[in-house]
Amino acid sequence: MSTFKDVVSLKFKSMQGDGVLFHGEGQRGDYITLELQKGKLSLRINLGDSNLHFSNSHMSVTLGSLLDDQHWHSVLIERFNKQVNFTVDKHTQHFRTKGDSDLLDIDYELSFGGIPVPGKPGTFQRKNFHGCIENLYYNGVNIIDLAKRRKPQIYTVGNVTFSCSEPQIVPITFVSASRSYLLLPGTPQIDGLSVSFQFRTWNKDGLLLFTELSENSGPLLVYLHSGRLTLLI
Repeated sequence: MSTFKDVVSLKFKSMQGDGVLFHGEGQRGDYITLELQKGKLSLRINLGDSNLHFSNSHMSVTLGSLLDDQHWHSVLIERFNKQVNFTVDKHTQHFRTKGDSDLLDIDYELSFGGIPVPGKPGTFQRKNFHGCIENLYYNGVNIIDLAKRRKPQIYTVGNVTFSCSEPQIVPITFVSASRSYLLLPGTPQIDGLSVSFQFRTWNKDGLLLFTELSENSGPLLVYLHSGRLTLLI
């Protein structure tokens, strides 16, 4: 298809910080990609231009932060010719694409939730999206409804379900920096110690793990110092 105007809207939630939500591309170098990168949403678009075929004519705009928090986030992309409005959770970025072209030429398939076939012009090795998407519309077309009714123009690939299950993960928040912690009784005379966790904080300093090692070997500490993770044995 070749379009002067495109509107993409959706809501998503995920605990993964990286993943492609939407991608389309063409043989002339045109492409549009919406992707989670480290908890932020990145919109990349290139309308393609024969005069700029070998130049840097693509645009990349990033919005939001901490979007991998398992809460619903809304996205709206509106493009008319070279003017693009990119909205994430009511925060909007306005920008203009580069080059002389006003058309977005998509020769290959549009994909939602990942990139199907690496190696085509303009594609790249990226993670597929892992999470939930609802209210997915492309130029007025309800993509999820077409997929659910198994319409022939939609291909469903891999493990896709029409539900959104909650992950069995219970986080804990330490409200006080000086008086909040968890205490687990130690096991004497063990040969090894294995600890794994995910954390998120605005603070650049803080103690994450402390234990006394056996046989008076001293302590083991894991802590943040000036935003860097430090292991001290």
